[in-house]
Amino acid sequence: MKKNYYAILMAGGVGSRFWPVSTLAFPKQFHDMLGTGETLLQRTFKRLEGLIPQENIFVLTNSLYNSLVLEQLPNITERQILLEPAMRNTAPCILYAAFKIQKENPDAVMVVAPSDHWIEDEVAFTEDIQRSFDEATSKDVLMTLGVKPTFPNTGYGYIQYEKGNSDGVQKVQQFTEKPNYQTAKSFLAEGNYLWNAGIFIWSVSSVLRAFHNFQPKLYQLFEKGLPFYNTESESAFIQDNYALADNISVDYAILESSPNIYVLPASFDWNDLGTWGSLYEKLPKDSSRNAIVNAQVICYKAEGNMIRTAKGKVVVIDGLNDYIVVDKEEVLLICPKSKEQDIKMMLAEAKKQFGEQLA
Repeated sequence: MKKNYYAILMAGGVGSRFWPVSTLAFPKQFHDMLGTGETLLQRTFKRLEGLIPQENIFVLTNSLYNSLVLEQLPNITERQILLEPAMRNTAPCILYAAFKIQKENPDAVMVVAPSDHWIEDEVAFTEDIQRSFDEATSKDVLMTLGVKPTFPNTGYGYIQYEKGNSDGVQKVQQFTEKPNYQTAKSFLAEGNYLWNAGIFIWSVSSVLRAFHNFQPKLYQLFEKGLPFYNTESESAFIQDNYALADNISVDYAILESSPNIYVLPASFDWNDLGTWGSLYEKLPKDSSRNAIVNAQVICYKAEGNMIRTAKGKVVVIDGLNDYIVVDKEEVLLICPKSKEQDIKMMLAEAKKQFGEQLA
């Protein structure tokens, strides 16, 4: 059965809210953000290996990062790296991967997983993926994993499911993009909303059917590549055609329209590690609630800070509370944690004043 299990590891994002560590040339998924000795990509790949044969794990990334993937995952082959010649969001790359996998194995079921998330209980993760594979193998369903919200987060999408079902797999009513605070509070009060973790499970036949029904133009574009997938001509076809695809997420492309969407509430802790603040929440803290990665820190009346530097750098902080302090070569970032959503704007201003090399 496991020979039919596949994974698509999404590793093409830039992660600009983690600037200055995450840059266009070296995004966050290729960094050891947590100071564990493993990059986020390496940790996610190892997690998927708990259920899926190594040779069936494909890494979907931008062509800029081909060498980085091979360097960090030296045991995979170039066959397992799907390169996007242009950034076109999640729908085109998932459709491309589904066609490629279906040609290799028409009975395949696949999990699509981001490469930059933090999941602590990896045994529970494996069990949830197995249960979702069982559903996707036996039924024509598109599965997703949802995370029970612990506070009204406005940075996540939400999944509403039908009330009244027993525990376990639930039928999805609708997806909602990042809500405002009051709306997020009402979602938690209603009790039938989950955070959208961006982890999807389906058979290749089911997801291709959904694209055929709801994105016929996109489907036809990639269907033309069937004679070329898994041959020496695949790269040339993708190079010539990929940029013609619409820039659209898989949520908008098929999930919001499909009637057969189901969600399994996840049994594991999850964090999308989208910002310095989210990283702060997952890291151990010192007695003054400072989270420290790599640095050697002396603090005076300094509490609640996120501090990251090169390995072993000595940092002395006096009187700074609830700040992000990140030192990376030519850039030092010091800003309140409350303004972490402004880091993209800060990056844009730094590029404007000091050059594109800072990105």
